[in-house]
Amino acid sequence: MKHLLVIALGLLSSLELFAQSKPDIDWYHTNPKRRNMGISLDKAYSSEFAKLPSKTIIVAVVDGGTDTKHEDLKDVLWTNKGEIPNNGLDDDHNGYIDDVHGWNFIGGPNGENVGPDNMEKVRVYAVLRDKYEGKEVSDEVKESDDYKKYEQLKEEIIPEREKYVSLYDRMNRLLAGMQRIQKSLDNSNPTKEEIQVYGKTQIESEQTEGAIAMMTARLMEMQDVDFIDLMSELKEQVKAMDSRANYHYNPDMDTRKIVQDDYSNSSEKYYGNNDVIGPDAGHGTHVAGIIGATRGNNIGLDGVADNVQIMVVRVVPDGDERDKDVANGIRYAVDNGAKIINMSFGKGFKWDKNIVDSAVAYAESKNVLLVHAAGNNGQNNDNTPNYPNDTLWGGAKFAANWIEIGASERKCKHLATSFSNYGQNNVDLFAPGRDIYSSIPNNEYAYFNGTSMAAPVVSGVAALVWSRYPSLTAVQLKYVLMNSSKKIKGKVVLPGSEDDKERIKFSEICRSSGLVNAYEALKLASKVSTTK
Repeated sequence: MKHLLVIALGLLSSLELFAQSKPDIDWYHTNPKRRNMGISLDKAYSSEFAKLPSKTIIVAVVDGGTDTKHEDLKDVLWTNKGEIPNNGLDDDHNGYIDDVHGWNFIGGPNGENVGPDNMEKVRVYAVLRDKYEGKEVSDEVKESDDYKKYEQLKEEIIPEREKYVSLYDRMNRLLAGMQRIQKSLDNSNPTKEEIQVYGKTQIESEQTEGAIAMMTARLMEMQDVDFIDLMSELKEQVKAMDSRANYHYNPDMDTRKIVQDDYSNSSEKYYGNNDVIGPDAGHGTHVAGIIGATRGNNIGLDGVADNVQIMVVRVVPDGDERDKDVANGIRYAVDNGAKIINMSFGKGFKWDKNIVDSAVAYAESKNVLLVHAAGNNGQNNDNTPNYPNDTLWGGAKFAANWIEIGASERKCKHLATSFSNYGQNNVDLFAPGRDIYSSIPNNEYAYFNGTSMAAPVVSGVAALVWSRYPSLTAVQLKYVLMNSSKKIKGKVVLPGSEDDKERIKFSEICRSSGLVNAYEALKLASKVSTTK
């Protein structure tokens, strides 16, 4: 019984429950002030620039799926006019059947979809494991970079998986115990006091349910929540641990059999299905809402851009995206009219970067702007690569149409969020990425954090500007966004620094030294567009 209680107490560090109170849903629409660093979106819409004739801009949300039925998104969806919905034919002859609102590159021909998947480093490890494990290896091979990478990854991945398997087991036992409490008390939502009485009785009877009951009561007290809410959150945590233990860090799991493509052929394009929602559209729906949720309908939120269509391209599973799918997602978006591609994903390892580089170069040749999230590891991207990125073919070329986005928060002192990646050379611009309110599936809304939220803020501003000044090139638009940004001259807390104590000049962690600003971007665009 005591052992089980220790196990349960160990979960306290694993459960991140119930966030603190949140700011206004549109806090970042205001002008930048030291305690509320907004992007002057309200000022932009009240300016003479916003009254100019506007051209619809298609923004591709290359992500994990988007709820196309959401009340705040259904009126701003891109619709393929060349496709007759649900007739099982490729009416527009683009190679994709019934791609009405976009395409899903991580689905199978029978309608199945990839949900959880591996981390890229686990896929790399699986290949190296098959190459070296259980085989005689010479001293010369042991000194090779390949073998050293194998040993390094093995040292990282096996303990990580063991940790998540253990957490998954412990959380499952706690969940099962809570379900027994419900059944024993014949109450789906018992109070803390009822649980405590039940727990004491069970402990006196030397039953393990007593320890679980007392642990549950303690969690309820600490988080100030009802039993049923705690249980709901725990179910989500169990699901997350399942993904990490059995997919993310499991080198024996191969989900590609669902897709049924030739994974070894990175040039293969025509696979997947038209289910752009997928099994978990939370992230992509949130991203889409930030960019273009219908403005002025008194529902949910107002997106950043007012004349936009959202194209949905699904390439990101619950795990790391695959380079082949990313490349095809970019090409699909470009070929079907997207002018801006939002990519709120990233990873620390590459598989076939050349195929992604070719797609990025293709987008550049077609005058398409790529907006990419810098990542959430609190790391310096100048020193530690984050993929994909704008360095093409090993540095032979840099993509001029690529803009990398870090995440900011409300207070200027902590402008760069503690989690945001940064880089004097490799992060171009910052945008609000903490406490961002937007759409999630089933006509609901939530606050999310991440550079994943900052990137669509920039995509929305880019669409707002380009819709008024459509003669701009993608490269000029990037110039406008960076050079119109609100320059941060003082020092800020360095992301990832211990105890938030290390401070640094903003110019040392961001190429533009700035926070995106919608009004100033429109103002500068008016000058750039007339001096072509």
